[in-house]
Amino acid sequence: MGALYTGGCQCGHIRYEIRAEPLTLYVCHCSECQKQSSSAFGMSMPVPREAVVVVQGQPKEWTRQSESGREVVCLFCGDCGTRLFHNPTRNLKITNVKPGTLDETSWLQPVGNLWTRSAQQWVQISDHLLNYEGQPDNFSQLFEQWKTIVG
Repeated sequence: MGALYTGGCQCGHIRYEIRAEPLTLYVCHCSECQKQSSSAFGMSMPVPREAVVVVQGQPKEWTRQSESGREVVCLFCGDCGTRLFHNPTRNLKITNVKPGTLDETSWLQPVGNLWTRSAQQWVQISDHLLNYEGQPDNFSQLFEQWKTIVG
């Protein structure tokens, strides 16, 4: 199976392919995502871990503890620093792709917001999305909502 989606880091050293459809797409407003993105929030696009294939370069890894207390392995370009993926240790079947690193981003449409209690005051949180004050117990509603949008 060929790539459905392609992406890479800012300097072009690392390139990857995603060989399966995403499971969902959400925005996270936790303080760690704000630091990681140098912005008001981060976005995550969970995909099956085996579907993410690095085709050029080798990402560096850094492990951190998330606000929910869970451990996350963060993969990034050692040259330009672009964050590419997060691999949660609580679910070895999922990789959270940082979707801003995709070559084509015009189709991205988040279905929810996590950690809204940490959101910057000026960020508008839509009532039409699934919203969670912290970390949801499970992501089944986010997965189901994604299916209704993308078919």
